Amino acid sequence: MHKRNRVIILAILVLAFAISLWFYPRLPERMASHWNAQNQVDGYMSRFWGAFLLPISMVALTLLFLAIPRIDPWRENFTRFLGMYEIFIIFFLLYLLGIHLWMLLWNVGIHISPSIVIPIGLGELFIVLGFLLDKVEPNWFVGIRTPWTLSSARVWKKTHHLGARLMKALGLIIIAAGLARPYVAWFILVPTVAVFLILVIYSYVLYEQEKAKEHQTH
Repeated sequence: MHKRNRVIILAILVLAFAISLWFYPRLPERMASHWNAQNQVDGYMSRFWGAFLLPISMVALTLLFLAIPRIDPWRENFTRFLGMYEIFIIFFLLYLLGIHLWMLLWNVGIHISPSIVIPIGLGELFIVLGFLLDKVEPNWFVGIRTPWTLSSARVWKKTHHLGARLMKALGLIIIAAGLARPYVAWFILVPTVAVFLILVIYSYVLYEQEKAKEHQTH
């Protein structure tokens, strides 16, 4: 991992815990922790877990992300896109940090609609994911891993090229979904499912075309 990225990741994790500690005395004993599609609170947890569950989860996810390049059987391929992979980790942690801060603010009386916060953060994350897909090389953990992309370098490359464009477009759609209240969940869910179905089908079609050409050659 690049030293600069390591410092940024560590700073985000420390900031998450620092924010929790600062808010902790001001938080109610029973914290709002889940909202339904109508932006109404429908789930609660204790003050300790409400303040520290996300920071703890961020640490666990960071350790998992950092372990993946070391345990992947094709770990040598990670060196070709490791920088962009680390940037994605940073943006993913920033997204979780934003959700964490928003939840704490809600519980001290500063109510910002989740239909605004979540689409903006999630959309930006999908855009960064699009840039990652542009760089990612074949591996077992990161990217569009279907039986067909894992079986052909050509199918992998072409599927990820399309996936990068679709993810960036999906990110913009999700950001715009914040304007579609009260149907924001549908404007996120339907395009997301559509994109993933398109990519799965596309990889299958490419693979079958490739096998058909090989069969004709022989």
